Amino acid sequence: MSLTLYTNPMSRGRITRWMLEECGASYEAVQLDYGTTMKAPNYLAINPMGKVPALTNGDAVVTEVAAICLWLADRFPDKQLAPALNTPERAAYYRWIAFISGPFEAVMTAKAEGHFAKPMQAGYGTLADVVRTLEGAVSRGPYLCGDHFTAADLLMSAYLSFYTQWKLLDANPVFARYYEPHLARPAQGRANAMDEALMAQQQQQQQ
Repeated sequence: MSLTLYTNPMSRGRITRWMLEECGASYEAVQLDYGTTMKAPNYLAINPMGKVPALTNGDAVVTEVAAICLWLADRFPDKQLAPALNTPERAAYYRWIAFISGPFEAVMTAKAEGHFAKPMQAGYGTLADVVRTLEGAVSRGPYLCGDHFTAADLLMSAYLSFYTQWKLLDANPVFARYYEPHLARPAQGRANAMDEALMAQQQQQQQ
């Protein structure tokens, strides 16, 4: 399987790299830059949005972080990063991945912009609705979908920690108790080290 990750260390590509490391995948990482190589014709042919991450495997192209994680979990079933089909755990898996990439992301963007849509017009309802739902989801135990770590936990941990770090979510011990053990996983450590090294290279080149 020949996988190519198009990414930038200051992007959600970091989440995709974590997922690739969890899968034990062999992949090539291609670093793209904002405003230049991300908007070049050869990359726009892969992702017309001109953003990262994107993952290719031959003629297969997957964009959007949640879609990439879902796809990789299915391609590496031995890693058990997706619950079994036709189970309540699989239902929860779809539910929370869709919630993260839908209402959660949307309400965080609205907060960053300082303008919330009316509750009846927005798929996220209100910020309070989203926070209450997240607290309920992660307070039930260490995992969202059964008795082990899945791609849903990876995404939830990445987004909760990111938005807390950037002060769009208030520091919350319920969230921290959930995501801190997941962020300590070896695969996340490897992925983070690679992206931090790339960031250091970028800073040196800019000096």
